[in-house]
Amino acid sequence: MKIASWNVNSLKVRLPHLTQWLADAQPDILALQETKLEDAKFPLDELAAAGYRAVYSGQKTYNGVAILARHQPIDLVTDIPGLADPQRRVLAATIGAPEADPAQALRVVNLYVVNGKAVGDEKYAYKLDWLAKVREFLAGELARHPRLVVMGDFNICPDDRDVYDPVAWGEDILCSPPERAGLKAITDLGLHDSFRLFEPGNGHFSWWDYRQAAFRRNMGLRIDLILIGEALKSVARAAAIDREPRRWERPSDHTPVTLELDI
Repeated sequence: MKIASWNVNSLKVRLPHLTQWLADAQPDILALQETKLEDAKFPLDELAAAGYRAVYSGQKTYNGVAILARHQPIDLVTDIPGLADPQRRVLAATIGAPEADPAQALRVVNLYVVNGKAVGDEKYAYKLDWLAKVREFLAGELARHPRLVVMGDFNICPDDRDVYDPVAWGEDILCSPPERAGLKAITDLGLHDSFRLFEPGNGHFSWWDYRQAAFRRNMGLRIDLILIGEALKSVARAAAIDREPRRWERPSDHTPVTLELDI
């Protein structure tokens, strides 16, 4: 099984890229962030033609998350307890073949983490609180669903290996110690950064600014993550960052990240 996550930075603009990548990469499950679409405008027909069922939680112009899968996702959660957030940033679903043993299904949580704007800003404080609330939610999800996958745009570089220039970024937004501590509190629940199970080195990024020829110069950040529970660690077979869509015309500033599971 191949699972993937991609911040498409407007599904309306990037739909041709999405359908091309689905045909090329053939993921079984794909989490999307920043769809920037109201639910009524979600392209269900186009994705069904590509072979995918979709669930989504969107809003006009900003944010928006979706999960695509070969089999219909069920048991959806779009709002989590204790987090009164009108922004559409969380979507959880259970995915498995209809005939499968429910215990063998995957529980998938798709997150578009708050950016935070700048250290010290009120949006930064909100980000830290948001992460704490999401951690509480994920603790419950993991207790109920050992085969848990948490993926999305985390807007946090886990450590300095995930930053093209750690000195220049210092303790700025996306790299500050409190943000990293918030992410670590999530992984300390018993979740593993799947990419780091296979690649310990630096220089591997999933986001590049549109300016300063950042992609060509590999001036990027690794902020798109796939976290897996301990029950899935032994069946993880390969993880990758697919840079190809970032080369296409009018690309998203993010590129897909993938994980292959032997299930």
